Amino acid sequence: MNTYAIRNVVGIIGNIISFFLFLSPAPTFYTIIKRKDVEEFSPNPYMATLLNCAMWVFYGLPFVTPHSTLVITINGFGLFIESVYIITYFIFANKKKRMYVSSVLVGEICFFVLVVGLTFGLLHTPHKRSLVAGILCVAFNILMYAMPLDVMWMVVKTKSVEYMPFYLSLAGFLNGCIWVIYALLRFDLFILISNGTGSILGAIQLILYGCFYSSTPKRDDKNKPSAADELPTSTDGRIRPSV
Repeated sequence: MNTYAIRNVVGIIGNIISFFLFLSPAPTFYTIIKRKDVEEFSPNPYMATLLNCAMWVFYGLPFVTPHSTLVITINGFGLFIESVYIITYFIFANKKKRMYVSSVLVGEICFFVLVVGLTFGLLHTPHKRSLVAGILCVAFNILMYAMPLDVMWMVVKTKSVEYMPFYLSLAGFLNGCIWVIYALLRFDLFILISNGTGSILGAIQLILYGCFYSSTPKRDDKNKPSAADELPTSTDGRIRPSV
């Protein structure tokens, strides 16, 4: 089996893992639909991921970065599923939150159109286009991977992993590793940097889980409050450490 074929197999595995990562917020939106209210959940992670997926789809186009079909397929699915999340959020949000979502989406669309227009208008070779698009994709991907940093700090502070899902952390780590392998088989610096960062952050989460699992309060101990109970929550429902 040649390197190209191996890279395709690795990319397919990466697509499968990424598929489950994109589906991980589904329980949150099931709750929103069931309660018919977005409550204090934030749309920001989904709007950020939407733009991130759009940028990677653009990056993977044949006239930007040739031989990147698998990058297009998984991020195309991500673009679709994040759109479903945002539409669901919009349906059950109040007027103020709908205005916020609408304004951010308009800004993202304008930014994306500007990037595409300038890339094709000013850059006339795939190498130059992939360089510009790749830099932007790396920036957005690192921001997406960095979302759990506040939860990681909370784990260290409270010595509890109750609010850091193990399977999500494991999937994030495996996703980063498999796309690092994909990037190394046919060297792609941008996929390597962004997913290398993701695999490192995922590994740190798993290490923290191993270190603090035994000190995590058990849910059946109803008389003992969790170490995180006194910490304020963020607008997306996650616990934020006090400062």
